[in-house]
Amino acid sequence: MKFIEHFRILKEKVGSPIIFLLFSLLIAGVFALFDMTIIKSAIPIFIDILAQVWYVLIIVFGLLFLSNLFLTPKAVKKWLSHASGWKGWLLAVGGGILSSGPIYLWYPLLSELEKQGMRKAYTATFLYNRAVKPALLPLLITYFGITYTLVLTVYMILFSIIQGSIIEKILYKQKNSARE
Repeated sequence: MKFIEHFRILKEKVGSPIIFLLFSLLIAGVFALFDMTIIKSAIPIFIDILAQVWYVLIIVFGLLFLSNLFLTPKAVKKWLSHASGWKGWLLAVGGGILSSGPIYLWYPLLSELEKQGMRKAYTATFLYNRAVKPALLPLLITYFGITYTLVLTVYMILFSIIQGSIIEKILYKQKNSARE
């Protein structure tokens, strides 16, 4: 139990990303002690992955920078809080559809927006709608036809909103039961 308390204090002082980096370096160091060939073979793979996602990293960190610069908690509450109504759903759906790159690169931005007041329902909706890709719609139409593609796309968008609402209700119930 003391370990968990120490970890929580460390997390508050240095932050989760730094802990993750240190933990990753520790694991790599342990592997290097036993077999340096593993580390040597992992480096080119890491460089290949970085070469594939560098532009998305720049976009995401650029969006993080811009969101910190222009998106005040007041603006986030206006556009993405409970009071935003259908506009918030529209932003979550549209943002998910238009987003590109690996999904894990979007987690920091979504987390930051949640800290500023964005609803969890919108986060879930955004993530669900990443499966709807406009660039792949012609391919989907070619293989399955336009009717199937339209029905599938509309259902995915509708169910993303339903899923977001359900997730928010579950998290709300858990939060309230934890208080009791």
